[in-house]
Amino acid sequence: MSNATQSPLPSAGHPDVAARLREALLAASFTADGLLDLLGAPAYAALARSETVPALRATRGDTPLEILVRLFLLQQPVPHARVEHVLPVHACVETGWLTRAGEDDVAATVDVRPFGGPDGEDWFIVSDLGCAVGGAGGIGSSAEGVVLGVGGASTTLAGITVRTPVSAALDLGTGSGIQALHAARHATRVTATDLNPRALHITALTLALSGAPAADLREGSLFEPVRDDETFDLIVSNPPFVISPGARLTYRDGGMGGDDLCRSLVQGAGERLNVGGFAQFLANWQHVEGEDWQDRLRSWVPRGCDAWIVQREVQDITQYAELWLRDAGDHQGDPAEYRARYDAWLDEFEARKVKAVGFGWITLRRTGSDEPTITVEEWPHPVEQPLGDTVRAHFERVDYLRGHDDAALLAANFRLAAEVVQEQVGLPGAEDPEHVVLRQNRGMRRATKVDTIGAGFAGVCDGSLSAGRILDAIAQLVGEDPVLLRDRTPAQIRLLVEQGFLEPA
Repeated sequence: MSNATQSPLPSAGHPDVAARLREALLAASFTADGLLDLLGAPAYAALARSETVPALRATRGDTPLEILVRLFLLQQPVPHARVEHVLPVHACVETGWLTRAGEDDVAATVDVRPFGGPDGEDWFIVSDLGCAVGGAGGIGSSAEGVVLGVGGASTTLAGITVRTPVSAALDLGTGSGIQALHAARHATRVTATDLNPRALHITALTLALSGAPAADLREGSLFEPVRDDETFDLIVSNPPFVISPGARLTYRDGGMGGDDLCRSLVQGAGERLNVGGFAQFLANWQHVEGEDWQDRLRSWVPRGCDAWIVQREVQDITQYAELWLRDAGDHQGDPAEYRARYDAWLDEFEARKVKAVGFGWITLRRTGSDEPTITVEEWPHPVEQPLGDTVRAHFERVDYLRGHDDAALLAANFRLAAEVVQEQVGLPGAEDPEHVVLRQNRGMRRATKVDTIGAGFAGVCDGSLSAGRILDAIAQLVGEDPVLLRDRTPAQIRLLVEQGFLEPA
């Protein structure tokens, strides 16, 4: 598994063989749960780091599952005589899933990795040999057109995607097909595109081996394969977002200057969305000297769309260059060539006055409103995946707040969201806290400071009284003018609703 290779791919034109192979894999418990049971947690986790020794030690026997792990996950030649009792070997060799290796062995032509779907589905993600976990060990710079498997970015995007039944979904830059596979669960029609024809072929294999409906597969860059009159209810993309000099690695480098690819992707999505539809992306963006990064991202949002942009991480330019040079395995090659490539990255950043690079999520929703809402924030803290319902609820609250002025807020009833706790911060023994923090234990797991009025208000909200009546009672309790309290509190209520601490009852 140390080096990525581009062997001939299995034929995608034999769904019957894919179905027979799937049945055999399931019969041998070649599933995410089956692997965990066989390997144990440490060896299973090591595989995700491209470390194979623990798994090799755990698969020394001859059970069907051990044979399949060595064949498809560890890419070891296996004696033909042992495999023929587990798989339809003749059909797999004829259609290219397996190849002869020497006189008596067979070997896999692709990596096949079990993946547990969100509702317990047994899926299988196909990728090029040595690329199952996104090149975590450095796939090598010679493998420019390889197709990677499921890495952390892929699962992050799948987790934040809004999952409601839709007519049409678009997976732009499909790679090994993991987003298309998720979309097939709740979309009547799935279109998947990629600049790399090898990726489209592998997506077809992933869908077939996972028992999912076939997708409409189209070759091309960005929105080029999409017809002018086509619109979608959901667009997702884990694009080649890395900001790099040139376009050396297809799976990673956008080939445009700076963060232009991500900007083009976001700006082009608006006109392809149906009203109420979502577009969700992972992206990198530049932090440019003398420019507010939030303003930069606001300028990307297309007209007619609400947006929620969350910056999850920021790296200075040296950290960023080192990360992606190591991802490609450049640190393992010629030191002079490594230094030259490092220099080229820094030259590129200095020319653009880039001081850091941000990473995060961008969600658009097509809205019929004349006053779209754009929220750009930094939240590097742990969250609870999957977040699709949290994302959908965010935009529902945006709609609610857009339709309620301060007077309407005071007339409305609210309920404290589930699993919100209050923390009081102050010196030991002090009569009053310095400040009060409300903290969510679900979803985004936000924490926000409130004053004592805000904390008291939130604590009383059970849906039975209007916000105005609660404030009047608080005013009487603390000896404040109720009119003044009604004037100054709606902004705090609006913030608590926007961030999900309070829900309309």
